[in-house]
Amino acid sequence: MSIISMLMGILLPSLNRARQQAKSILCLSNLRQMTTAAEIYTTSNDSFYPIAYFSKRISNIRSDYAWDFTHFTDWSTTPAKKTVQPGYLWSGPTNLEIQQCPCFEGEDNWLDDPFTGYNYNTSYLGRNETKMDPQTYFVPSAKNLEVTHPAKTAIFGDAMIIGGGANKCMRAPLSNPRDAGFSDPGRIAGAQGYIHLGKTNVAFCDGHAQSWQKLYTNSSAGSQLETYNKTTKQKIGFISEDNSLYDLK
Repeated sequence: MSIISMLMGILLPSLNRARQQAKSILCLSNLRQMTTAAEIYTTSNDSFYPIAYFSKRISNIRSDYAWDFTHFTDWSTTPAKKTVQPGYLWSGPTNLEIQQCPCFEGEDNWLDDPFTGYNYNTSYLGRNETKMDPQTYFVPSAKNLEVTHPAKTAIFGDAMIIGGGANKCMRAPLSNPRDAGFSDPGRIAGAQGYIHLGKTNVAFCDGHAQSWQKLYTNSSAGSQLETYNKTTKQKIGFISEDNSLYDLK
């Protein structure tokens, strides 16, 4: 019995690590498929990347558009009727479970989303709702031709916020003209979750995805935001200490 107990003590950590590694591989596959979908989107939309998010309301219908899911709320009924559809990233039928990181445990900050765990480079690619033209409801996302080094520009990654959920909007660590109004807490909410054995998975504009170990917690105000998820104790941070792996240069 003592020998069996000793062997179990040796094997169980190895088995758990193997399971986590398998989930990380599946996560990387999801991210690559999402990047492929984004590239397909650009070919059909004059080279523009998908819009990150924006909202509008016409009469009793509120529409909340986002890159992953679009929500429609009909306030003419009691209770209000809610519908969730594929977002801008998907130009046709797809397996939306691709948008669920197998290692993520928690809810999206848009709580009606059926799947969650990833965020999209909103600071530079999808951009912000504040850029919306009030007449056309058009958010000018970036074009793929604007990305100088696609292999060094993050597009999707693991999301995690301090409280336990996932913010679908990836933020660069330092202030920039497109989201200069965000405070440090707002930026850290758009950071990455290091949930894969201490690493985070990141997809880049050239289509490749990889596990990333380097973690930075500096912010636009110069403070060090050493932080982690309150429930899982997993680290949260940025993949570069400046905006170099987020911007279009």
